[in-house]
Amino acid sequence: MKNRLSPGEYLAFLSAKYEVNPDEFFYALISAEKNQKSKCEGLSIECRGKTQDKVIFLILKDSKVVAQFPVLRGLLLEQSNPIKNFMKTDMPRRYLIKKNRESHSLLIRDLRTGMSHVNLRAKVLEIPRPRLVVTRFGNCVSVAHALIADETGTIKLCLWNEQIESVSNGDTIQIENARTSTFRGERQLSLGKTGTLSNIEELYSQLKEVNSPREE
Repeated sequence: MKNRLSPGEYLAFLSAKYEVNPDEFFYALISAEKNQKSKCEGLSIECRGKTQDKVIFLILKDSKVVAQFPVLRGLLLEQSNPIKNFMKTDMPRRYLIKKNRESHSLLIRDLRTGMSHVNLRAKVLEIPRPRLVVTRFGNCVSVAHALIADETGTIKLCLWNEQIESVSNGDTIQIENARTSTFRGERQLSLGKTGTLSNIEELYSQLKEVNSPREE
């Protein structure tokens, strides 16, 4: 079962996405808890309810709802800003990496054999049944050549072992630092040791779960 995203990590993600200072964001949350409402740069924060150990916040930008979720009172009482401590966790870190590299993202039609450091976003069209292969080191591994596409074309993406299980047909994925080659006369992408694969659908699912307050 996938771990549920923590409110602290989600607050750090919001700070990165909406480019608000983590310190100002943290103190705006504290102010909203005391005064019902507060502002932090382009965000409006409202306290929508309280329990013995939680405060439910509604966050808006330009009158549009960004999120609504509970935060433990203990987090708001910490002496040092806990949001800063979450800025290096997976979700905000991936967002900042993606944002920094977005201007360098390629389209499938632009890919040529031999390219490296390839970044692109694509949709998974088909994942064939994995097959077992024996590496030159004698290890038995699973491999599948998934078909992915963007608005400009399609290409095969070589997936190994747990990578195969991390995506499904119809998922939108972000590929970073991949390389292109030719396999049996077809172009293909491979991640190698330094490439990464992020499941955008999984990220959205985490966001949806965080945005839905749960009563304990």
